[in-house]
Amino acid sequence: MATDSLSLFTGLGLSEHKARETLKNEALSAQLQAAAAQAQQVLGPSIDKSTGTLLYNVASRLKDPRRLSFLVGYVTSKKILTDLQLSAALEYLRSHPLDPINTTDFEQECGVGVTVTPEQIEEAVEAVIAQHREQLLKERYHFSMGLLMGEARTALKWADGKTIKNEVDMQVLHLLGPKTEADLEKKPKVAAKTRPEEKDLKASRTAASNGEEPAASLSLMEQLRGEALRFHKPGENYKTPGYVVTPNTMPLLQQHMEITGGQVRTRFPPEPNGILHIGHAKAINFNFGYAKANNGVCFLRYDDTNPEKEEEKYFTGIRDMVEWLGYKPYKVTHASDYFDQLYAWAVELIQRGHAYVCHQHVEEIKGHNPTPSPWRDRPVEESLLLFEGMKKGKFAEGEATLRMRLVMEDGKMDPVAYRIKYTPHHRTGDKWCIYPTYDYTHCLCDSIEHITHSLCTKEFQARRSSYFWLCNALDVYCPVQWEYGRLNLHYTVVSKRKIIQLVEAGAVRDWDDPRLFTLTALRRRGFPPEAINNFCARVGVTVAQTTMEPHLLEACVREVLNDGAPRAMAVLKPLRVTITNFPSSKAIDVIVPNFPADETKGFHRVPFLPTIYIEHTDFKEEPEKGYKRLAPGQPVGLRHAGYVIDVQNIIKNASGQVTELEVTCSKSDASEKPKAFIHWVSEPLQCEVRIYERLFRHKNPEDPSEVPGGFLSDLNSDSLSVTEDGLVDCSVSGAKPFDKFQFERLGYFSVDPDSTERKLVFNRTVTLKEDPGKM
Repeated sequence: MATDSLSLFTGLGLSEHKARETLKNEALSAQLQAAAAQAQQVLGPSIDKSTGTLLYNVASRLKDPRRLSFLVGYVTSKKILTDLQLSAALEYLRSHPLDPINTTDFEQECGVGVTVTPEQIEEAVEAVIAQHREQLLKERYHFSMGLLMGEARTALKWADGKTIKNEVDMQVLHLLGPKTEADLEKKPKVAAKTRPEEKDLKASRTAASNGEEPAASLSLMEQLRGEALRFHKPGENYKTPGYVVTPNTMPLLQQHMEITGGQVRTRFPPEPNGILHIGHAKAINFNFGYAKANNGVCFLRYDDTNPEKEEEKYFTGIRDMVEWLGYKPYKVTHASDYFDQLYAWAVELIQRGHAYVCHQHVEEIKGHNPTPSPWRDRPVEESLLLFEGMKKGKFAEGEATLRMRLVMEDGKMDPVAYRIKYTPHHRTGDKWCIYPTYDYTHCLCDSIEHITHSLCTKEFQARRSSYFWLCNALDVYCPVQWEYGRLNLHYTVVSKRKIIQLVEAGAVRDWDDPRLFTLTALRRRGFPPEAINNFCARVGVTVAQTTMEPHLLEACVREVLNDGAPRAMAVLKPLRVTITNFPSSKAIDVIVPNFPADETKGFHRVPFLPTIYIEHTDFKEEPEKGYKRLAPGQPVGLRHAGYVIDVQNIIKNASGQVTELEVTCSKSDASEKPKAFIHWVSEPLQCEVRIYERLFRHKNPEDPSEVPGGFLSDLNSDSLSVTEDGLVDCSVSGAKPFDKFQFERLGYFSVDPDSTERKLVFNRTVTLKEDPGKM
């Protein structure tokens, strides 16, 4: 049989090697055999090579086997003669999946019966050459002949490509004459031109994959508008690879389009059992951003199907973070809004023979190779009675489940649709003791809300087939699931379970501890939402999973804060300085720009008095070589004050520690600029300052090969240091929680909610991107 098939395939014009490779692919082999058998009935045992090539292309490229006979008929009757026509035919069949086929429309789209005369080809080529004549004469045979070919083929869609090429060659030869030695020289290679935004995006992603700081890239909106995505258009769900078309698909899509008006619809569907983290920021940007970029809408839908773990604070916190990132939900919905409809569909699923009640325990059905359920073939009537019994509370938890009769892409068999939980629901109370699972709920909620693009992370790819299966099993509108890569960061954990362990172990204060990468923690630390969105844009909308370095996120934070955080002066480890020759009998007002690089953004005033405070680290009694700050015999300038101070006397305590300096001051002289300028405060406000470092010591604290003792053993004991006696200038007086400042030479800081009227508390958001030697 294999020998006969090999002869059949080589008889179509395939090389022996290609024929043997085809035989290894059972599906392709069977389809090609059927196509060849049909062709031989019309053409006889001998099939010319061009027809054989077309038949092979039909068999290898046709996705719907039902249409094989139809298409082979057009090839054998010589109505489809070229690969160009065949490509058009395949596209037509893909976009018109339902019978009957309108043959008139089909033939028009595929150029059937269209004849292109030699005169038409000659005229079209003449017109193209005339358009480029000047450039042709200049560049001669170095000119791109492919350009001429392409434009001529555009003008004559169904013309034979070889005939066009021959005409182009002949007319170019007539215009330019034979090739000269100069024409035969190789043209110097020129790097392919790339649109600036494409170059930026590519550089950004390359940098991200190498752990480098990404370059400027396309904005998120530009990426989501389509430059980086090839999503289907609303109503064209059936054009998506893997999408299942049923006899009801087209009427349902038509109804869907009437309801939505062709609008893009997405949804962000978090479980309200924890706080959102940095990975969710990408999901929020992806879902809300894709809708916004395409003039659509995005639902915020809480997946509240697990009442045991859901709390009101999580519902509130999720919405707060979505809005903090700058997005407003079109509607806020809950899976529980649809519990009645979901239950009715579950009954219908049983009635259609697609679901059954099972009594296997959870442990028995875990994993990918569980023991098949002995109740899989249970009669429909029996499952209906038992499912009603589950609803009425006649079974204990774990005693019965409703399972769907299908095998998922990852091999998992018969996923659970409903399970029993005797836990009151925060919205429906005691009405239900059975709750639907994610695998059952998600696609049906998407269908109810007429979602066009169900965007989810790659781990849900194995559920795509069940997503399509369930909608089609119930004959309801079927959206399209698209997967994208998760966003992860090194040196952190984001699992809800592990964050709870950190809280319980006292390693962090709560979900919003600024050392974590939950969104509430990042907000508390002072990360601007624009910076997080910019970071997501730089990571890009690729489908690959990405693990980024925290410093790349911090770079985005600095970019935003550099333009948005006004300057102030603060001292974390104060050293008292008395100016013995202070030039005034009262305080001197020093005018400080809020943004030194842009003085149009205003100024603030700070007092300059005989007693000031500087950083203890800005003075050394015995400086090492290269030290540029204050030391005996080495004066420094005071930032913004216009004065230079020089040490006259060093005061120490009983332990020999320096506690105060007595200095003299003089006006700054442009001709004798001091080696350094330091910051200072006078008549300051006392404040508490919290400095954060990485919570974990290793990049991958959850990796046993890197941290054998588990993530709790990898904690950095120096991840938090608190200065309770910091000093800050009075310009920050009245600051509110989350107000942001750049403390000159120290970093960016944000006011913590722990602040009181008597004492401000600051979190260091990020350090300055500055040469450490200047510090």
